[in-house]
Amino acid sequence: MAISRAQLLKELLPGLNALFGMEYARYGEEHKEIYETETSERSFEEETKLAGFGAAPVKNEGSAIAYDNAQEAFTARYTHETIALGFSITEEAVEDNLYDSLSARYTKALARAMAYTKQVKAASILNNGFNGSYPGGDGVSLFGVNSSSARVGHPTVGGTVNFNSPAVAVDLNETSLENATIQIAAWTDERGLLIAAKPVKLVVPPALMFTSKRLLDTELRVASADNDINAIKQMGTISGGYTVNHFLTDPNAWFLTTDVPNGMKHFVRTPLQNSMDGDFDTGNVRYKSRERYSFGWSDPLGMWGSSGSS
Repeated sequence: MAISRAQLLKELLPGLNALFGMEYARYGEEHKEIYETETSERSFEEETKLAGFGAAPVKNEGSAIAYDNAQEAFTARYTHETIALGFSITEEAVEDNLYDSLSARYTKALARAMAYTKQVKAASILNNGFNGSYPGGDGVSLFGVNSSSARVGHPTVGGTVNFNSPAVAVDLNETSLENATIQIAAWTDERGLLIAAKPVKLVVPPALMFTSKRLLDTELRVASADNDINAIKQMGTISGGYTVNHFLTDPNAWFLTTDVPNGMKHFVRTPLQNSMDGDFDTGNVRYKSRERYSFGWSDPLGMWGSSGSS
């Protein structure tokens, strides 16, 4: 349905002092703090995790050498979605507008709507990370919850299990951040070999940004009368600092990106495209924006998370 003069009544009358409602600032591309962006040329992308070899055994004198088998562990699939929105303006509304270009004003609103949807979809991967109804390639959610809502972690080919969430959900504090770092350091590959993983960046909702600042940047220990150093800061434990994501829905949940490769990914199938055309019969002018992309994860060890204790 086209935007007509009846919907823009005040914009067609003289004496109007200001038009407002579309000048609000907007949050930036916060997904770039979490995801690695790649391009795609297909309707979907698949990435397969490989299992290498176990620890090499001792070969006794005169005995035959041992052989091991490599195999595939699981496959993660990214199915791109098409995001599109448009609007139409009647020829008469364009002619009678007294203030500024209707198209310029509403194309800004269109860009705002497209950008908002992208950030919501990016954050939804973390927001749903503790829900077993959103499994990844290994059959469980991003943070190791199965369809029965049980925390099972991420089982490996070798029979071990990697956990990228605490046994009991904890709020963000010095102790929980240290324990998360220790847990990440204990991760292994599919055959049980340590992978030397480290946290990189703390991702928090707005409610935790002040706590994050104190934890990472205070010289001495937070909320303690002892004159101890802040080991998290002195050791550079969280080398990437912290970032605030305003689209996280749980004010108590907090996350850590890690240096494990092929973790959180954003595939761009078709970049944002804007177009317009006119209808010869009606004279209406139509505008649209369209893009195709997907968000997800290949290796769940690219992220650690806690839903918070409350």
